[in-house]
Amino acid sequence: MNSRTGILLSALCGLLLFTAIIPVYADDDLSWPALTSQNRPWLWWWWPGSAVDTANIASQLQTFQQAGVGGVQIIPIYGIQGGQADYINYLTPSWMDMMGYTVSQARSLGMNVDMALETGWCFGGPNITQAEANALVVGQTFIVAGGAALDQTFQAGSLQALMAFGTNDAKVDLMDKLGADGSIHWTAPAGSWRVYAISQRFSGQNVKRAAPGGAGPMLNPFYPTAMTDYVKRFESAFDSYTGPKPQAVFQDSYEYQCNWSPDFFAQFKQLRGYKLQTELPAMFGDAPSDEAARVKSDYRETVSDLMANKTDPIWMNWAHQHGFIVSYQAHGSPANWLDLYGDADIPETEMFHLDRNPLISKFASSAAHVLGHPLTGAETGTWLTEHFTETLAELKYLDDDMFISGINHIFYHGCCYSPASATWPGWLFYASTEMNPRNSIWHDVPTLNAYAARCQSVLQAGKSDNDVLLYWPISDLWNTPDGMLPTMTVSKTAWFTGQPMGVTASNLWNSGYAFDYISDKQLNAAEVDDGKISVPGGNYQTILVPPCQVMPVETLDKLISLAEGGATVIFDTALPSDVPGWDKLDARRHQFKKLLARIKPVTTANNLQEAKIGRGRILIGDDERALTAAGAAQEPVADHTGMYFTRRSFDGGWYYFIANRKGQAMDSWVTLGRPAKSVVILDPMTGESGRAVVLQSNGKAKVLLQLEPGASIILRAFADKSAIGPEWEYSPTNGAPTEITGDWNVTFTQGGPILPASFQTSKLGSWSDEIDTNAQSFAGTAVYSIDFDAPTTAVNGRYFLDLGQVCQSARVRLNGKDYGTLLIPPFRVAVDNLKPTGNRLEVEVTNVSANRIRDLDRRHVNWKIFGDIDIVNVDYKPFDASDWPITDSGLLGPVTLAPWPAGRAID
Repeated sequence: MNSRTGILLSALCGLLLFTAIIPVYADDDLSWPALTSQNRPWLWWWWPGSAVDTANIASQLQTFQQAGVGGVQIIPIYGIQGGQADYINYLTPSWMDMMGYTVSQARSLGMNVDMALETGWCFGGPNITQAEANALVVGQTFIVAGGAALDQTFQAGSLQALMAFGTNDAKVDLMDKLGADGSIHWTAPAGSWRVYAISQRFSGQNVKRAAPGGAGPMLNPFYPTAMTDYVKRFESAFDSYTGPKPQAVFQDSYEYQCNWSPDFFAQFKQLRGYKLQTELPAMFGDAPSDEAARVKSDYRETVSDLMANKTDPIWMNWAHQHGFIVSYQAHGSPANWLDLYGDADIPETEMFHLDRNPLISKFASSAAHVLGHPLTGAETGTWLTEHFTETLAELKYLDDDMFISGINHIFYHGCCYSPASATWPGWLFYASTEMNPRNSIWHDVPTLNAYAARCQSVLQAGKSDNDVLLYWPISDLWNTPDGMLPTMTVSKTAWFTGQPMGVTASNLWNSGYAFDYISDKQLNAAEVDDGKISVPGGNYQTILVPPCQVMPVETLDKLISLAEGGATVIFDTALPSDVPGWDKLDARRHQFKKLLARIKPVTTANNLQEAKIGRGRILIGDDERALTAAGAAQEPVADHTGMYFTRRSFDGGWYYFIANRKGQAMDSWVTLGRPAKSVVILDPMTGESGRAVVLQSNGKAKVLLQLEPGASIILRAFADKSAIGPEWEYSPTNGAPTEITGDWNVTFTQGGPILPASFQTSKLGSWSDEIDTNAQSFAGTAVYSIDFDAPTTAVNGRYFLDLGQVCQSARVRLNGKDYGTLLIPPFRVAVDNLKPTGNRLEVEVTNVSANRIRDLDRRHVNWKIFGDIDIVNVDYKPFDASDWPITDSGLLGPVTLAPWPAGRAID
């Protein structure tokens, strides 16, 4: 088949209506689902110093709404240097009034508001006592010979454990021998003794980037008492407040420095069944490695249980009791992310700078899918690239990375409140994509937002349609004698990629299997429904256990129970061999071996091990062969290089979101993993739709798709219905291109610091190369116009217009007709209203703001006026753009026309 080109059009963003999230079809099957404020991307809206006023709030919300923003998430942060007189302290009556005014104004515009339950991050502030602050364990050891005395004085009331360990496993609890002043006078019995004194200290971690009224220690996330006291501050603020409230409250990602709590020993005993005090040599590394690994596994599981089952539910229950929904970023936590994300109404993830692993973002979407939460959020654009160099194309690609991960609720990170009186670039946040109206790229943000809204209208409709549950054997991660708590973040991912589970997940992803992760706790609630594994969010074909060494007895028992009920359970490569943890180890091992003995596999024809269990079966061996045997559908779209997908079901069919993230231009037949009688193609960049060409082969639907690199498409596949409506218009092979030549008139229409003089050129290039030096510092928009004659006569007068290189986005008008806004290469659009002579082409090009910020630093303008960290670069070094090279800007071309041939052979 000949290579063909796709058409990338962009419609101007209109006002998106605030309606219910339901699929809506008009007279045919080609309509988009109804658009709502929740479909549209939201903004993190930082309030520097909370120095806000009603006039600027109203004005900025209006600007956001006009650009297609669906809502804002208020996050108070540090203020502006010298701006203290305008600060409003967090949660004071004045602050609450501003928050309420924001909610009221936003809703009048069809938008909504969330509110961080913190300033800066993380939870903490002035009402957190030293005992409630995040803490690090302090362990002291003393060697005492038999007959010698231990004479020490500790800070009164500071010790949580004082234990002596002697030869022959002798153990003596010395806590009852402590004096009221913290002194101990103990004579050791015969033998050699090691005494452990355990206390804790404040980690020194205060609330980061705190706003006025929010400074103070971060709380201890493992200490329920700290969380109970923390929410009292919000209880007081909202009990005396009668205005409108935000839709949701929010906690940012985990950045606590904590590994201990005041009541940790008591909590450990309750949760694990034995006293950690009796195993201090194992806990602090002086015991054999297997025992240390097991005790530390119990310690890590206790931390996870405290967060998921005791501490986090306190603030979430408070939120629900006060009418809020909960948005929560669990990543960064040393606990089981799936359980923490699952506690929230809206699990929220993020990708940081260039660390964009969709398999990490799937932890949040998996929790939502498994537990039936309709939305998965994503902090989007954190350090996307260097300040003022971010393009809308890069944001579009990042959106797509989120969407293929299962994300359907984008929060751009973000925008600072900035009063109209602030000189350019206004008030800024140090770590964000500058997604604000002062950044020149805002000119074409409505097109990006319309794209994201259309995608999310589909990705929020129906429900996730994944076949495989991939069990997370977190006990393997916990079962190590090294260190204290694991470091698990979205940006340093060896904790995942270095584990067998990460390898299995990558294999599934690249092979086209749709899957979600599941935790031990979530698995325990699963049931069997007609041979499928049923969880609150829906049914799955099978559960896959990646290679793992240890597994809780309860989990193995549950997996066997699911098989007995008629499900297919798969163990990749082999069965686990042992249990984690230390308590009652022999008894649990005995029980584990009895369970394993019930699995009696035999070799099948396809070289799998299969064990019949009740009405179901357990398969052991190669995961892909086992998945095929279990009936899990493989999506052949993944066979095409660089093509990624996510799939959702609706009554009567399926939605596919497909993105060409890494490959070459695609123009080929794609077989769908779900049966489809007909398929509709929807282009989220343009809003266009049409019936796809579909061939049926061996019970499978083959769809003809065309996608340029970086482009994306949505398919609506109907299982038993013939779609009604016009056919999708495929792009034929280009004819020979002809360059549009002549004199281009270039006029600067908006931006700054000074509009450069208009100029005329016959050779396209960066406008920064022009004679007027103002063009070198300009950020904004210029209109390129030219009059020309059509090069040849095309069928029906149609052509491909290719703008060549554009820096960085372009709106196209030809003979007065608007052909939309182009954000990503190839900057190509089909045009249909050419005349033989006297055509007028206008291309409105907008650049990034890099040259303007470079100019400020070269002239030593004092624009870095922000408190706390001020402005830093992407490497967290002082920001200085003065030595940046000048960034190319404008229409660089060449601009060509190629005739659109008649028809297209569907081969």
